[in-house]
Amino acid sequence: MSKPLFSRRQALIAGASLPLAASFLPQAAQARAEMQGAAMPPFNRFKLGGFEVTTLLVGTRTVEKPQEIFGLNATPEEFEAAATGAFIPTDKAQFFFTPTLVNTGAELVLFDTGLAPEGTLAALAAAGIAPDQVDVVVLTHMHPDHIGGLGTAGAPVFANARYVTGAVEHNFWTGSPSEAFTANVAPLNEKITFLDDGGTVASGITAMMAAGHTPGHMIYRLESDGQQLAITADTANHYIWSLAYPDWEVKFDADKAAAATARKTVFGMLAADRMPFIGYHMPFPAIGYVEAAGDGFRYVPASYQMMLNG
Repeated sequence: MSKPLFSRRQALIAGASLPLAASFLPQAAQARAEMQGAAMPPFNRFKLGGFEVTTLLVGTRTVEKPQEIFGLNATPEEFEAAATGAFIPTDKAQFFFTPTLVNTGAELVLFDTGLAPEGTLAALAAAGIAPDQVDVVVLTHMHPDHIGGLGTAGAPVFANARYVTGAVEHNFWTGSPSEAFTANVAPLNEKITFLDDGGTVASGITAMMAAGHTPGHMIYRLESDGQQLAITADTANHYIWSLAYPDWEVKFDADKAAAATARKTVFGMLAADRMPFIGYHMPFPAIGYVEAAGDGFRYVPASYQMMLNG
C-alpha cells in the first residue's frame, strides 16, 4: 500500500493556513466612493508676455435642436454631415459662457460679465479675485449673456471699476433699449468710456470693429512683450457650425450677411497670423487657433502652448 501524499500533521498545518491564504485572493469590493457628477474647473490662467490672462467659466448649459440656432440656411443633410465629421450630435449642443480677465500689471480688466452676478462672482472667487479688485469692465456688445453680471439689486457688482464699450453699440441700444440694457448698462452711463474702431482700452489692448452679430460688436487685440491674442467675443458662436462654415446663418446675428463677413475677416486674420484667440462660446477653456480650410476654418484647441509662455 502506497504512502499518502500528506501526513496527518501536514494536512492539519495546510488546513490551518487556508484562511490566511484566502486573504490574498481577490475580494468583492466592500465600499466605494459615491458618484460626484460631471465637473470642470471654473477658470484657466496663463501668461501672455507681461500680461496674465484668465478665462472664467460662468455658466454652461445643454441646448436642444441646435439647427434652430446654427446653420439656418443649411440643409439638414449638410448640418448632419458637419456634426458627424466633428463627432458631435445633431440633436443637442453644449453652450459655454466665458468672460476673460486680463491683469496688465497695472490694471485688472474684465471682458464681459456673464449671464448673472452669481456665476461670475463664483468663477472670480475660484480664481482668487474679489469684484472690487476689477479696475476696468469692457463690454464687447450688449446681449444679456454679456451684461447680465453687471449689477444686482440695483447696485453695481464692480463698484470700483470704470467701464468701456463701443460707441456704435451703446448708441444702438440707447435708441432700442432691451430690458437687460435698461437694468444693467444705463445706470452706469456716466462711468462709461466709448470707443471707436482702433480705440485703446489700456496699454496693449486695442478695439477692432467686428459688427454683424450686433450693430457695434467689437473684438479686442492683446499685445504684450511681442505676444498677441485676440478676444473675439461672439464673432463665431460655435467651433464647427460657425467657424468651419462662416456663411451659415446664426439665429442671434442681427445682420447675418455682415456677421458672415466679420467671421471671414477676423478669422482670416488670425489664421494668417497664427494668433491664438479666446471665443466667448468656444468649448472651455475657450482658447484655440484657426487655420484656413476650404471656405472656412479648422478650429485647433490650445493644448500646452500657453504653458510655455513662462
